[in-house]
Amino acid sequence: MEGLKEIVRACTKCRLHLGRKNAVPGEGPAWARIVLVGEAPGRQEDEEGRPFVGAAGRLLDSLLREAGLRREELYVTNLVKCRPPGNRRPRSDEISACLPYLLSELSALRPALVVALGETAGRSLSQALGIEWRGLGEMRGRKRVGALGGRALALLFTYHPSAALRRRELGDLILKDLTLAAEIARGNPPGDPEDEPHSQDHP
Repeated sequence: MEGLKEIVRACTKCRLHLGRKNAVPGEGPAWARIVLVGEAPGRQEDEEGRPFVGAAGRLLDSLLREAGLRREELYVTNLVKCRPPGNRRPRSDEISACLPYLLSELSALRPALVVALGETAGRSLSQALGIEWRGLGEMRGRKRVGALGGRALALLFTYHPSAALRRRELGDLILKDLTLAAEIARGNPPGDPEDEPHSQDHP
């Protein structure tokens, strides 16, 4: 993983490296059972070279604590490792250039569950792992199982915490999904999350 992080920090595969201060590889223990995947670094992440250290990261940390999860026991990363200008959404060629880094992280970690934060990460991971994408509103709160390198990989989808900074009611939904993630990672989810939505109260 350290070698992969050095490759990420030196990457020049797409235009995003031209405006970055720091590329932002994932961080967390190699034994993490849950991997959180966001969209891309923001301004503070670009400054520090670490994922989820800005306002969205602080909200995420708070929600994780409420869900009974400790960030230091999770692996936290992004779909795209460099900040897009003006925090715009990553473009398709930028995602294509960076996706192999994320898949390498997941292959090395072999987590019990991957939680995709937001539409962009959810759609891209679904496509990469052979899961039909039907929009975040329908996908959130349900566990899906894809495949990576011939191994099954479980995914759960929820909103990005930055969305909850704009719409506070989404924080409650993220909390429900993170609580479900904790149960899945422990091996005792309520009901069958592949068949039953965790919540029908998405907006």
